[in-house]
Amino acid sequence: MLSAKTLKTVLGKLEKKVGNRQLAQSQETAEKTHKTLEEVLISEALVEENELYQKAASVLDVPMVSLKGKEIKKEILNLIPGPVAGTHQVVAFEKDKDQLKLAMTDPTDIQTIEFLRRKTGLEPLVYITTPSDLKDAIRRYHAELKDEFSVVKQDTSEERAQGDLKKAAEELPIINIVNSILEHAVYENASDIHIEPEEKEVAIRYRIDGILKAVMTLPKNVQNGITARIKILSNLKLDEHMIPQDGRFKIQIQEEKLAFRVSILPVYDGEKIVMRLLHEGAKSLTLDELGFLDSAKKKLESAIKKPHGMILVTGPTGSGKTTTLYSVLGILNQPGVNISTVEDPIEYRVNGVNQSQINPKVGFTFASGLRSLLRQDPNIIMVGEIRDQETADISINAAMTGHLVLSTLHTNDAPTTLPRLIDMGIPPFLVAYTVNIIIAQRLVRKICTYCKKEFVLEGAALDELAKMFDIEKLSGLFKENIKDFDTKANSLSFYQGAGCVRCGQTGYKGRMGIYEVMEIDDGLAKKINERAPADEIKKYARENGMATMLEDGIVKAKIGITSINEILRVTKE
Repeated sequence: MLSAKTLKTVLGKLEKKVGNRQLAQSQETAEKTHKTLEEVLISEALVEENELYQKAASVLDVPMVSLKGKEIKKEILNLIPGPVAGTHQVVAFEKDKDQLKLAMTDPTDIQTIEFLRRKTGLEPLVYITTPSDLKDAIRRYHAELKDEFSVVKQDTSEERAQGDLKKAAEELPIINIVNSILEHAVYENASDIHIEPEEKEVAIRYRIDGILKAVMTLPKNVQNGITARIKILSNLKLDEHMIPQDGRFKIQIQEEKLAFRVSILPVYDGEKIVMRLLHEGAKSLTLDELGFLDSAKKKLESAIKKPHGMILVTGPTGSGKTTTLYSVLGILNQPGVNISTVEDPIEYRVNGVNQSQINPKVGFTFASGLRSLLRQDPNIIMVGEIRDQETADISINAAMTGHLVLSTLHTNDAPTTLPRLIDMGIPPFLVAYTVNIIIAQRLVRKICTYCKKEFVLEGAALDELAKMFDIEKLSGLFKENIKDFDTKANSLSFYQGAGCVRCGQTGYKGRMGIYEVMEIDDGLAKKINERAPADEIKKYARENGMATMLEDGIVKAKIGITSINEILRVTKE
């Protein structure tokens, strides 16, 4: 679709065809039916699609191309995977030496053009095409996959796949299907791939921005070949179907190296596969990119500068704890210090950091690994997770004897972490003396910048917000973190995503953290020594300036980074 700005300019050139009254009516229809203005204008025959895009080509000074009936070579079409083509409304149709010709419905989408320049290593030449032409071209991806399935259906019976799994896994159609699943996941920026056998088919789902999304279903007859192929890649036992297996493999897509952590579990209809994508060599994010507000960022930067003590990050699985620790390591990673880690698993490779992975099968646990690290003359230690008393005890003692220790714990919020450590058998005075700062976090989806809309919270909705928050404190947080903050007494403006092609109609694209940052000061140390419960610790911390995750999230919703609904979804107990 054309961008709103381009559409407005083009309609101005077609003003004799579409009057102001018709335009206003179409805009109203678009809002009611949750369609774009362009879709309404074309469906109501107020403007002809081809004419609209020819005029857009003239306005933007971009050549136009018709894709209907145009022969596109398979290897050129596949330079951009199908899901990417559909999401970003772009297909590759010709390649000339180091140049790639792209057909797009929105040639002003610089972000996608730059993304494809990096991914393909070719110089994009942009053409404009109509949505119907592009839709026709995207259908070819589905036709290709169907061809692969038909080949498998003819050549690979389920019985033969059972009898000769290795041969089935090496057949070209199976290799192509697995490659497509992996590549599409990478281009869609998925964090996990789920391959789920069902009675009559195989479901493929991706976890994108923390939400599982069904992407395709495959015929049942490819199930054994796909499972065998992934087992071979992961160096797992092909003939083992009754017990869980874990493995890992690496691939390279263009310039990017990726590792896949594989878990295979026997289920009723076969073996379910879950693969976690790990971007090897990915640059650590800055604290700003992670989403720390200024006040929280200053507290964390202050804790990082301390020569010893503990920095703890807490939250459930998948809340981004490890990413936060890697970002802190990125700040600390200087030539003058020795940084050692013990992890399970090593999710990102960091140059200049000595990383080791635990292996319980041979007795290499967090506790034994940590003991060994202490004999390696470290300045900074990262322990992937404190799971038991032994690991907690060694970590606390390491922090007490002059090391900076970074680790994670599974607790719901920052105040709960302190009683949890004491419950593990750590004396309260050691907890009070060694812990510098605790960060609790969750990941929330960011509003799609292409379809973000403002709305005003007022009346009953505002009353509900007042029940959940101390409005006076909330206003103080807004003033502290938002420049030129001003609001009426009875209304507040927030944002939400309407849903568009680029975000898969979800209204969200990408994720960021919401945080609860609790510094351990003298007053809090006294509470810890008194074995104060979590509620009392939380009350003290809040009275002394700590913003809860919910409050941190509402500030980000007010800024327009995320939505109120998303904050409530993630923080509800």
